[in-house]
Amino acid sequence: MKPRVTVGTCVRNGAATLAEAVESVLAQDYPHELTEIIFVDDGSTDNSNEIMKRYVGKTDMRLRVFSQPWRGLGASRQLIVNAAEGEYIAWVDCDMVLPTDHVRKQIDFMDRNPKVGIAKARYGLSKEDNAVAILENIPFVLHDSRNGSLDLKLPGTGGAVFRVEAIRKVGGFDSKLVGVGEDQDAAFRVKSGGWLIMRSPAIFYEKRVNTWKNLWRKWFWYGQGDRQLYQKNRNVFSLFRMNPLAGVVNGFLQVSDAYRLTRRISVLLLPFHSAFRITAWCFGFSKGKATIPSM
Repeated sequence: MKPRVTVGTCVRNGAATLAEAVESVLAQDYPHELTEIIFVDDGSTDNSNEIMKRYVGKTDMRLRVFSQPWRGLGASRQLIVNAAEGEYIAWVDCDMVLPTDHVRKQIDFMDRNPKVGIAKARYGLSKEDNAVAILENIPFVLHDSRNGSLDLKLPGTGGAVFRVEAIRKVGGFDSKLVGVGEDQDAAFRVKSGGWLIMRSPAIFYEKRVNTWKNLWRKWFWYGQGDRQLYQKNRNVFSLFRMNPLAGVVNGFLQVSDAYRLTRRISVLLLPFHSAFRITAWCFGFSKGKATIPSM
């Protein structure tokens, strides 16, 4: 039976969280005979590849594993777009955990809304997170709770479902974008192609970094990748908004709602956290390559 949904996971050195993400996919209540899983190992140097291959032949979902030398996220996601047999691609990152109804709610939403090219699920709040992880997650949770526009902040792939017809019609992912930003670039082109981008009722959880050191590394990497994205298309995001002062202001505006939601005193650090990560992003942006490499 041909699958209706392809669960796509791109992995590079994700061994620490990969198994839990996979188990949450296998536990989905959407019909397994209508689901296929495609893993792409993008040059991992840990045992991510071995973890993925453990599941081959041990699930009633069709499962394929592709391995390649490091090529970057754009190329990895495009490999899945090319190989997908489903009508939809539900993107699941290796640091995500899905409730059992996640895929079903995503597909039901897309079936009911044929003009939607991308549907983004809502971030869930894990109360087990430490202060750093809570601070990292809360802005996304608040944004979703307010039904904030997805036009100003184009959705990433994690927790999103793409209509295969839509992403293929706009040329797929840009394989030349080797860092982050390949998802926003694709979403921009899907929207420009006349498809709608909406928020679905599905929920997902993301395992956030839980130390300040790793938070700096993460946002520095984001800045490096976004330098290439900005070079390609300056309409994807506003560079003016990416400054530490704006982060402080935005953090102050979030404190009250964040406390009502979490009842944690640590949310008072949101202005500092927001300025901290944007500062890391700015340093990464300044160090990123201004040109997109030829492949």
